[in-house]
Amino acid sequence: MKTSKRIRSLDDLSYISQRTPKILTLFSGGLDSSFILKELAKQSQAEVICLTVDLGDGVDAGDLAEIAHRFNARSIVVDARDAFARDAVLPAIRANARYMGMYPISSSLSRPLISRYAVEYAAKLGCGAIVHTANQSQNSLRRLNGAIEQLGFAGYYGTPYEFSALTREEKIAQLKAIGMDKFQARGISGDANLWCREFESGSLDNPESFWVPESLFDWTAVRPGSSFDTGFIVRFEAGVPVALDGEEMPLVELIAAANQKVGSFQIGRYAGLEHLEHGEKVLEVREAPAAFILMDAYRHLEMAILDAELLRKKLTMEQVWVREAIEGRWYDELRTAADAFIGASAARIRGTVEYRLRSGAADVCSIKAEGARYLTDRDSWEKSVAAVRGARGLAATQVAGEFGLVTA
Repeated sequence: MKTSKRIRSLDDLSYISQRTPKILTLFSGGLDSSFILKELAKQSQAEVICLTVDLGDGVDAGDLAEIAHRFNARSIVVDARDAFARDAVLPAIRANARYMGMYPISSSLSRPLISRYAVEYAAKLGCGAIVHTANQSQNSLRRLNGAIEQLGFAGYYGTPYEFSALTREEKIAQLKAIGMDKFQARGISGDANLWCREFESGSLDNPESFWVPESLFDWTAVRPGSSFDTGFIVRFEAGVPVALDGEEMPLVELIAAANQKVGSFQIGRYAGLEHLEHGEKVLEVREAPAAFILMDAYRHLEMAILDAELLRKKLTMEQVWVREAIEGRWYDELRTAADAFIGASAARIRGTVEYRLRSGAADVCSIKAEGARYLTDRDSWEKSVAAVRGARGLAATQVAGEFGLVTA
């Protein structure tokens, strides 16, 4: 790792801002990224480009442009929803990507793609630095840094919040002093994309005693009088979900539809601990209805089609895949190799899985797979197998008799 190129503090930010004419920042429009724009505007004459990668979390391009303009920066919003679904979510479905088998991973999928766009735009626009705003209590720090490094970016990169730990209140006060009073005191923070909405901090800080406001939830919010029927059918072709309830649709639309319908039955809520880089644990709450149902359906089809020994080995490789993604090694060889192993059988996954949805649960009521190994008529199978095996036994007895052998 070229640590001399790492941005880790506000002093580092000042240093690099005097040495590169163009700086790219990953920009959400939130407190942390807005504060960095203030610092850059104060410290340098460098041109600042604010890159926002839209992964389906409701980006407001007008609001982003307004904040960027306030600090003489330029805002660029990239619609990466299709790329995210294709390059991150689809592999995650095939890998049954759940952290420790508990809940769907999310930022581990989004940060590598955000980094890819950051490196591409930095090269295209001639930026000598990529600045993000993760801090030490966020796993995004190593995921963003790891991906940027693995992608071969030669400039400065990192987050000034790694070593410069300002409180939220301190950042709010400094921004308020220059007329920006839209930010509020620390509460629950969130991260969202088309696959998952996750939350941390605030009332979720202490795993021994926490409460989750119902207002956090969107897809799984209770909506009296919901018009969704209880049937749910998903069809896969060559390992790709292609249709819901008989209607074919692109993957991004399919995920959105599944989130709305499955979520309306309050299915897909999770809470669990995740480890930080040095072993500490933090609590996260998330909702991911589409992730729940699509990974479950994919597993049922795998069970129907694939050999048992292959499935046992795949379970091991799935956790290798998840571990490498979690640890920020998305573009390293091991995750790529695990992905190749997992993807090798994906072309064989074809069929439909049908559910009956009820409050808090999805009951499987039909599995129809092409090239399936399951039995559909056990009695007929029993008779057929008995006839074949019995004939083999009779033939063996007859052969033994011809040679004068005694069989027991």
